[in-house]
Amino acid sequence: MTASDSAAPSPPTPPASPTSPSEFQRLLRAQKVWDVDLPDFDPAAAPPAPVDLFQRWFADAVAAGQPEPHTMTLATAGPDGDPDARTVMLHDADDEGWHFASHATSAKGGQLAARPRAALHFYWPARARQIRLRGPVRTAPHSEAIADLHARSTGALAAALVGRQSEILTSYAELTRASDAAWERARAEPDADAPSWTLYVLVPQEVEFFQGDARRRHVRLRYRATPNGSWVRELMWP
Repeated sequence: MTASDSAAPSPPTPPASPTSPSEFQRLLRAQKVWDVDLPDFDPAAAPPAPVDLFQRWFADAVAAGQPEPHTMTLATAGPDGDPDARTVMLHDADDEGWHFASHATSAKGGQLAARPRAALHFYWPARARQIRLRGPVRTAPHSEAIADLHARSTGALAAALVGRQSEILTSYAELTRASDAAWERARAEPDADAPSWTLYVLVPQEVEFFQGDARRRHVRLRYRATPNGSWVRELMWP
């Protein structure tokens, strides 16, 4: 075997960046949308409560191979009213609401403390479906937050133990040291507490289910909460 035979293959060349706005537009418009068989959705057969339909659609997205269907966009607003958004992980969806977690000391934690309302958005292109929720956000008791954290992976606990989310990082080496120490503690103390770790619950006042259609006759079904605890269902123009 020669030296050239044993050499590692060259990494693939990354695609060139578009050199003009028109090239970018051509690239953008060449992308396919919902290049899959789209499911039917009969809104008349939808269940009375949105959480039941959400759980059905979630199971269907998993069965369809949708990557990371448990991730969602969380939108909040700060004290100045400016909107903010990021991707977070869903921890549960039940009759109480949609659950997610973060540090109370993080940017989103501070925003939720100042304005305890938020919106959530799920997008599952494998089924051409999206789900939008809006409503007030409450914090669960700390015991529930820690029980939820301990039910997850060692990595989740280690990340929570690192803390300092959204603070300025002086160097990546500082993060590496803190992460290594947190992983060591998480393995040694699987029941360790993370004082600022908080479980939030969005209690929806509106939940909208969107089913894409190849002819753009999309189905939009909105649930609106009523004062007596029931739900009103409404079809909406796409």
